[in-house]
Amino acid sequence: MNEFFNAAIWEKAWKDDANTVISKMRKAGIDPSRSFDQKAEAFNEQSFNEEGRKRSKRIMNWLEGQGVRLEHASVLDIGAASGVFTVPFAERGAAVTAIETSPPLIELLEHNIAHLTKHQVKIVPERFEDIDVAARGWNQAFDLVFVSMCPVVHDWDSVDKILQCARQFCYISMPVNTHEHSLVNEIWPLVTDQPLHSKPTEMAYLLHLLYLKGYAYESLITRESKSKELSAEEALEEAISWLRHHRLPVDERMRKIIADYLEQAYPSGKVVIQEGGRFGKVLIRLQDQNMYTREN
Repeated sequence: MNEFFNAAIWEKAWKDDANTVISKMRKAGIDPSRSFDQKAEAFNEQSFNEEGRKRSKRIMNWLEGQGVRLEHASVLDIGAASGVFTVPFAERGAAVTAIETSPPLIELLEHNIAHLTKHQVKIVPERFEDIDVAARGWNQAFDLVFVSMCPVVHDWDSVDKILQCARQFCYISMPVNTHEHSLVNEIWPLVTDQPLHSKPTEMAYLLHLLYLKGYAYESLITRESKSKELSAEEALEEAISWLRHHRLPVDERMRKIIADYLEQAYPSGKVVIQEGGRFGKVLIRLQDQNMYTREN
């Protein structure tokens, strides 16, 4: 029982966990800061289509419902991508510093903010991990620090650095279970002889350590899904990418198994994929933490 309340043990467990998102990406030979280069256009389209805008609006409304005021606020958007949240933050009156490292996503972000007032969005094309928060003058510099589904959150040290930048609020969202992908679920038994089971992820470390360290926060877990249609060739490459992400060696035999399955299961050449899972959102109230610190 004592270990359950020992923050140091939980910090070490998170740091040493070989199944975190960033650990899996690195073992698969994927650079987390450039992992969206090849799918930047598709991601941008999904972010700003009707479904994507509705999803963003739900999160924005939840934040404002929790007391986050965006008009005239300063926001640090870490992992801004093509502006899925940077744009609506700015449209609601915030001044946004957007951190993004993928050149294709930065190009799309520049296009997406072109209609905004000049200097309302500042793009920082650097890895957050490489930024010296104190030297940059970012200590408690932002009313809201926003990190949505970004592998920059991978242990408590990374969370602590993020929290250093926040003056009032910090929002972090992460998967609660491993990503669900209908095509990977179909193919997995063919290449492993076993069904693929979704597993809990590192969100539990984050919530428990926030609790142990005395932070005030609201959390929300939702189940979300989306669908997309790919050609058989695109579906083949996506399936192979996901199998590599799961650390399976992909050879020509496996590629042929997948290609044959797609030809039989999707004779039209169009593959409809459902993907999603459970996602956790946490809004940390730094002004409450600062008040607690001053009083004690």
